[in-house]
This record gives sequence, C-alpha cells and structure tokens, in this order.
Amino acid sequence: MESLFEYIFSAPMLILVFVMVLLKTSIKFVPQNRAYVIERFGKYQSSKEAGLNFILPFVDRVAADRSLKEQAVDVPEQSAITKDNISLHVDGVLYFRVLDPYKATYGVDDYVFAVTQLAQTTMRSELGKMELDKTFEERDMLNTNIVTSINDAAGPWGIQVLRYEIKDIVPPHSVMEAMEAQMKAERVKRAQILESEGDRQAAINRAEGEKASVVLAAEADKEEQVLRAEGEAKAIVAVATAQAEALRQVGEAAATTEGQKAIQLDLATKAIEAKQAIAKESSVVLLPDGGTEAAGVVAQAMTIINQLNKG
Repeated sequence: MESLFEYIFSAPMLILVFVMVLLKTSIKFVPQNRAYVIERFGKYQSSKEAGLNFILPFVDRVAADRSLKEQAVDVPEQSAITKDNISLHVDGVLYFRVLDPYKATYGVDDYVFAVTQLAQTTMRSELGKMELDKTFEERDMLNTNIVTSINDAAGPWGIQVLRYEIKDIVPPHSVMEAMEAQMKAERVKRAQILESEGDRQAAINRAEGEKASVVLAAEADKEEQVLRAEGEAKAIVAVATAQAEALRQVGEAAATTEGQKAIQLDLATKAIEAKQAIAKESSVVLLPDGGTEAAGVVAQAMTIINQLNKG
C-alpha cells in the first residue's frame, strides 16, 4: 500500500497529471456557429470561432459563450395607441442573430432582454404614427419599419435583427363591433352592386335579343314580300304570255274559211244570248226593226274582222 501511494504521488506521476491539466485547460473545442470570448487577466483578449483553439492555462478564461445562430424571441403582448387614439394590444416574434461576440458581451449586459425591450418600444412608436385601418392593411410595412429602427439602435450591441412579425393585433371590443358592422355594410353594398349590375346586364341582353328578333322578322318579311312580288310578276307574265298565245292562235284560226264561219256562228250566238239577258232583266221589250237584224250584226262583225286581218 505504501508503495502504491509512493507511486501515485511520485514526481513523474505528478508531472503527468500537471501536463494533462495544462492540456485540458489550454485546448478549447468551439462548436459550429458559436464563439468563445476569451479574457486574459480579466481583460478581453480574443474571440475564438468554431474548431480547435488554444489558450494559456490559468491566465486565459472563457468569459462568454455566444451563439451565432438565428434566434427567435417572443415579444410579450403590450398596449399601444394609434394615431387616431385607439388602444391596441399587440404581440410579435423577433428574429435576430449575433454578428459581433465582443459587442454582444461588452456592449450590453443582456442583449436578449435589451433587444426585446427595444422591439416593444419601437413597435409602440411605429403604431403611434399609423391609424387603426392602416395597421391591418400595411402590416408588412409596419414590420419593415420596426426592423429598420431596431437595427439602427442595436448596432453598438453587435446584434442584427433579421425580421419582426406581428402575431396579433387586438383592438377594443367596441371597435371590433364597429368594424364588424362596417364590414357587414360593405358586404351588403357589394352584394347590391353586383345584383344591380346583373339586372342591368340582363336588361341589356333582353333588349339586344328583342332588337335582333325584330331585325330578323323584318328581314324575313322583306324576303317574303320580294318572293311574293317575284311570284306575282312571273304569274302576270305567264298569264300575258298565255293570252298572247291564245290570241295568236285565234288570229291564225280566223284567217281560214272555217274560222270565219265559226266566228260568225259565235257572234250570232252571243248576240242572241245578250238580247235574251236584256229581255230578262228589263221590263221594256225591244223589238227589232227587221227580221234580218241578227244577220246584219254578224255581217258587221265580219266586216270588222276582215279589216283587222288585212291590216
């Protein structure tokens, strides 16, 4: 047992242990996306980035371990007053990262708390420049203005704000009711406008349909009249042609001896029929001057026909 204690506390073993302690305290493995702030005798010495790093044992120490990753911090709900004196409750999320570990360590005591408070005050300031309606319509612009203002103030802290997102904007209950009433009235107005536009378009369509119907009816009537007139003209021409043909045939027949006799017989027959008709219709009876009146009528008619034929 004494030999074991002597071996453990022997000079070579003590030197080995001392060397191992020196190596352990002098070698620092910095993880990816992190930075170690090294102080020597309480004063800033350097910033060690990811990888294998060496420091002086018992002289240098790791004063701060800073993450270089993007961080998300919930900004607590707070009250803000708009330009038109409406009180709102607003909360959001802030995204930032550390650019300079030295400034983040020595420029501010707690950079997370500082940037959160800065986000709250900046948000209240930006909301005070806008009216209530604009806070809902221009939320993207509001987020951009907040990020710009925070970056201007957080530069000495080595912090870069990447973006700010407003999660919710809650106006007072009375304002909510008024907004709901306004939106309802707007929807009713739009519905009425759409209905009136529909009625207007329907009336226009009906008028155009009636106009087209009248035009088509007029064109059909016009075509019908034209066709009827053409038919009547063709019928008149056909009748006139038939009458001319009949007269031509009668004239040819009248130029013969048999035709002359037939004409005499026809004229005598018509003369007798005419006298009979007159006798029936009139109470006055006309007696012929002589027994040869019928023959005289026929002779006169034949004389006229012969002159026409000669002509």
